[in-house]
Amino acid sequence: MLFRESAASLAGRTRIEGRLAELLSENFLHRHGHRPAPSEVRSWDRSIPALTNALVEAGLGDVEMLLEYGLPLTSKRADVILAGVHPSTGAPSYVVVELKQWSEARPEDGDPLRCRVPSYEQPLLNPIEQVRGYCDYLVSFNGALEHSPDSVTGVAYLHNATDLTVAGLREVQEDHRGRMFTGDQRGAFLDHLRSRLAPKPGAAAADELLQAKVRPSRQLMAVAAEEVRDREQFVLLDEQRLAYETVMSAVRKARRANRKQVVVVAGGPGSGKSVIALSLLGDLYRRGVPALHATGSQSFTKTMRKVAGARKPEVQRLFRYFNSFMEAEPNDIDVLICDEAHRLRKTSANRYTKAALRTGRPQVAELIDAARVPVFLLDQHQVVRPGEMGTVDEIRRAAAEREVGCQVVELDSQFRCGGSEAYVRWVTGLLGLEGGGPEVWEPDGKVQLLTASSPRELEEFLESRRAEGYGARISAGYCWKWTTKITPGMTALPADVVIGDWSKPWNLYGDRALLGAPPAPLWATDPAGFQQVGCVYTAQGFEYDWSGVIMGPDLVWRTDRWVVDRTASKDPSFTRATPDEDVERLVRNTYKVLLTRGMVGTVIYSTDAETREKLRTLIPTTT
Repeated sequence: MLFRESAASLAGRTRIEGRLAELLSENFLHRHGHRPAPSEVRSWDRSIPALTNALVEAGLGDVEMLLEYGLPLTSKRADVILAGVHPSTGAPSYVVVELKQWSEARPEDGDPLRCRVPSYEQPLLNPIEQVRGYCDYLVSFNGALEHSPDSVTGVAYLHNATDLTVAGLREVQEDHRGRMFTGDQRGAFLDHLRSRLAPKPGAAAADELLQAKVRPSRQLMAVAAEEVRDREQFVLLDEQRLAYETVMSAVRKARRANRKQVVVVAGGPGSGKSVIALSLLGDLYRRGVPALHATGSQSFTKTMRKVAGARKPEVQRLFRYFNSFMEAEPNDIDVLICDEAHRLRKTSANRYTKAALRTGRPQVAELIDAARVPVFLLDQHQVVRPGEMGTVDEIRRAAAEREVGCQVVELDSQFRCGGSEAYVRWVTGLLGLEGGGPEVWEPDGKVQLLTASSPRELEEFLESRRAEGYGARISAGYCWKWTTKITPGMTALPADVVIGDWSKPWNLYGDRALLGAPPAPLWATDPAGFQQVGCVYTAQGFEYDWSGVIMGPDLVWRTDRWVVDRTASKDPSFTRATPDEDVERLVRNTYKVLLTRGMVGTVIYSTDAETREKLRTLIPTTT
């Protein structure tokens, strides 16, 4: 949240000082580490006074206004939440307000859930649906609302628009959590506010909302079964919902007009790609639309088969691999959802492939050809193996070669790492992937970051978090050989990762549980996985509460820069033919993946003394 004040006080501040946007910009810079976009500043300058004036005119000057309220466990922000007292019940009452400066908007291609606004290049989510999503999400994750979900309502206020210029947006059904008012309806807007808020101080209601306990995020795998089999479990926000509706629109067109369409959803770790994929699969499955989910990750696919398809074999069959479509007939599938598409490879062929199928056909071409609506969800910075080549440009190029349209939806929000955009920026800066290099971590209250002076200290810290009910895992760079064969005479897994007098096995190799350890695909989701160290291939695509990361000798700090030592890597995917620049990029990407798995916090230990000292200068010391 950037600012909190009563409506009357804020209206007076704006009228007398005239620097509300400047104040919010300063708070934004302090909280997020960078300046807000000019368009956001303009919105604050023009839209917030329109709302404060309306509240004062309605006699609601004592209502508390929470500006740019951060939704729990995500980087998304609601424009304003009004906190007050319900006029009938006297209980706390909250109105989520989405402010738009738009003067006109129309449905995109006949689809009212997506709208076209002049001056915006891409379609936007209908604000009625946008604010409804915010309300649903807030109720799901704020403990103060657990027993009073009806205390939250939502409105979109398009104060510059007329009923005529946005009439098409009302094709989306309105309800108590999603309602729209225009400048023409200012009187009705005031009446609506009075119906939800009494002319009494709202400070206590605001305190209750802000001080409430945040419920833990709904872990992806824990809800997959109900998501696919029964009903929608995830709340999709803004670009997530836009991506979902873009795919569903393409599906309708493909069925109605035999029109093929490629959709690409691009975003960083934790931006919600897999949530979108599961929501799509669940909805399509319930509607009887033939659809499949595919990844290049054995761990992710096998986990989904086990969790989502626990009781229905037909659900298990929905989850495939990218190389499963070499013999597929063109457009054989209505929708093919390609999750973690950054793991696409040049071709699907390997040493076991029949000679007749070794045509050199690009894997991306196979996937596009196989479905009427191929959907690719990817993060270009998560490529960690030589030969992985899934990028937006590669998919666009393949679609153009087939004269097929390609729509791209960018996800810029953050749901992993406690919703901390600052932390993800810190990680990419630390590793030299983006930004100006390593910077001192400034705690933002969303995620915890600590260092450990030894692997034992790291493990003991995580054990104490597990005793408090949190989940935790330890992962490491691929700097120790992995025992892949467990013989009948073994009574315990071999200690692969050995650091001084501390040791642990790598996660189990293979698909069977042995000696108390879960199979590799379930390491991230089975509680017994804490007793083994996970590598990037078992951690990628998953999340857990607390993450312990061991940085090995393949990436060390020397004086003023990172040095990648390819000889320290035991990753069998690196061969002599792998260029040094590829190894350097992939090692850095590996640590980016490992450092962005934790939802609550991350503890880092390096096996190298100089690197540990560098990390200590950047991160608060563990207690």
